[in-house]
Amino acid sequence: MEVKELRPGLWRWTASHPEWDHAETWGPEVASVYAELPEAAVVVDPLVPDDEEERFWSALDRDVERAGLPLHVLLTVHWHERSVAAVLDRYHATLWRPEHQGPLPAGVHAEVVKGSDWVEALFFLEPHHALVAGDLLVGKDGGVELPVEWFPKDERAWAQNELKPDLQNRLAALPIELVLVSHGEPVLKDGAAALQRALS
Repeated sequence: MEVKELRPGLWRWTASHPEWDHAETWGPEVASVYAELPEAAVVVDPLVPDDEEERFWSALDRDVERAGLPLHVLLTVHWHERSVAAVLDRYHATLWRPEHQGPLPAGVHAEVVKGSDWVEALFFLEPHHALVAGDLLVGKDGGVELPVEWFPKDERAWAQNELKPDLQNRLAALPIELVLVSHGEPVLKDGAAALQRALS
C-alpha cells in the first residue's frame, strides 16, 4: 500500500487488486481516495489492502475520528465495489451509487455517464479542485486519456465521437486542478489542461 497526502484533508492510496491477473488491460495497482469536505468525509472506490489491513484500518479510524464528520462512500461504477461493504459496516457510512443517484454531500458534484448496461460517475470534490475518476479516465504519459479500447466493441465509436466531446463540454466549467484516476498515475497540476488534451 502506498499512501500520499495530496492536500490537507485529501489522501490517495493504492493497493493491489485481489482479482487482478495478467490478462487484464489494467495493472494490478488501483487507487482510492479519502477527502474531507465541509459537512462530510468521503471515500471513493475504497480497497482495503489484504496485506496491510491493520495499518489501513488504524489510519482510517484515526482520520474519521479526527474529522468528526459523517462518512460517505462514493462508488464510481458497480464493478469497483472492492471493499465498499467493509467500510459501510465499520463506520455505518452512507453509500452513493451512480445507478441510483441519491443526494450527495455538500462539496461533491457528480457527472454521470450511461452506457448500454453500465452507469459511471466522475466526482468533482469542490474544496480540493479534484476530479476523481474510476475507469472513464486513466493516467498515461503524465496526463490522462479516455481509454476507448476498454469499452465494449459496440460502444467504442460512441466513446470516441460522442462521449469525448460531451465530457469536454460538461467538465469545461469546473476549476479542475487535480485528476485522480483509479488506474495509472494521477495528474497533480494543470488538471483542466490535461483533460482538454485527453478529450479533444
